[in-house]
Parts: sequence; structure tokens; C-alpha cells
Amino acid sequence: MSRRALMTTALASLGAMLALAVFIPGRMVSPGRVMDAHGKVADDCFACHTVFGGAPAAKCMACHKVADIGLRTTDGLVIAGEKKNVAFHQRLVEADCIACHSDHRGVKAFRPISRFSHDLIEAGLRGQCGACHQKPGDALHLRVDANCSQCHTITAWRPATFAHERYFRFNQDHTTACATCHVDNVYAGYTCYGCHEHSRSGIRSEHAEEGIRDYENCVKCHRSGDERDTDRNGRGGEGSGDAGQQERGEERGEERDDD
Repeated sequence: MSRRALMTTALASLGAMLALAVFIPGRMVSPGRVMDAHGKVADDCFACHTVFGGAPAAKCMACHKVADIGLRTTDGLVIAGEKKNVAFHQRLVEADCIACHSDHRGVKAFRPISRFSHDLIEAGLRGQCGACHQKPGDALHLRVDANCSQCHTITAWRPATFAHERYFRFNQDHTTACATCHVDNVYAGYTCYGCHEHSRSGIRSEHAEEGIRDYENCVKCHRSGDERDTDRNGRGGEGSGDAGQQERGEERGEERDDD
């Protein structure tokens, strides 16, 4: 076959494929059946797509009004008992539906959650995690009623920046609610004056007897609920916490040797 004949055949085949893709795209380029809710337009590819232009957001929003997402159906009916918190769509920085949603996946209407970018949400809404996410049901989170972003990031749930034992270790006498020490659920700070035994005047007088004036930063010296769990001088520093306990143990050992 001559080069000219080969070129003609190739162009004719390409033209035929393009024509078939335009007139019967469902058979030529469809990656699979659409989700059940889109069954009415399953044979009308151009209801959602444009030729060589993908699926523009404008075509999605022709049926899915942004102002109604999560609140009303596409037929205008009020959504009652919806468990999905999707009303954040009204506060996206841009309309880019296919950044999160997909079709032609059977009953799977959404892309894997790992593909969701919180950058699409307005900056002021990114810290309001509870508006979309359900609070974890473990013992710690049930006590917390605050902004998740104080410990977590929007890039991944783990690792979290919170490690309580780095600051204070609990014991049987310190199993109180988080808000007792973190007033108004502000976890960047704390107070030990939330318990009846820890009044400001009582702590002031007790520390004054030891000649300690810098007593407001409690966890600097006290690493747990055991008042003996301090450094040797009760003023914090290198001897605090576990290190302090080790040093005190070594001292006791030396004293026994001297005896």
C-alpha cells in the first residue's frame, strides 16, 4: 500500500471515530454507567459534557443550584433528615464540581475522599471542622468542644500535634473535664485554679513558704498530679518530670551508700 493510500485510510478511520464519538458517545467513550440519580440523562452525554471541553461546572449547576445543595433536591423539595453536611458548597472559593465529584462509577458518586482539597473552601470556614465532620466518639473527643484545628491540620487527620503527656500526666485525682483546665475550650493555655484545692491564694501562700515566686506556670515544675513529681528545688528546669525523679532516686541511692 502506497504512503498516500495509507494516509487516506488513517484519516478516514480517524474521521469515522470522531463522528461516532460525537453521535454515539455513550458507546464510544463512556467509562461506564452513570449513577442512578442521573439515569434520565444517561443517553444524553451533552447534558453534562461539551465537545472536547469536559464537564464544565456550569452544566452541573444548571440542575444542581449551589444555593440549594444540601438544603433542597433538584426538584426543589426540602431535604429532611439529611445526614451529610454538604451545605458548605455555598462557600466554596470557586465552582469546580469535578474536583470532588465524578460519575460513570455506578453507585459511587464521589471521588475518593483523599482527593478532596480543603483549599476549595473559604479560609474562614476551614477551621470550622464540626460543620462538616462528625466528632469522634472516643473518650477524649467527647470531652472536647472546640476547634479541631488546634490539634489537627486540614491536610490529614493524623498525625495530630497534641500529645498531652509532654505537658502534664493525669492520675486518678486528675480525671476532670478538659474545660476545667482549658477555660472556654482554649487549648493554647490552661489554668490550675479550676479545682477547689487550687485557689490562687492557697497556691500563693504554699509556694511562698518555699520561697517560690514564679508559680503561675504550674506544669513547668509539676509534670503530673503527684506533687512530689517536681524538680529538686520545686522551681522547674532540668530536674523536672521523669528526669527529676531519676535524679532524686540517684541521690537517695548515694545517701544509702553513705550510710
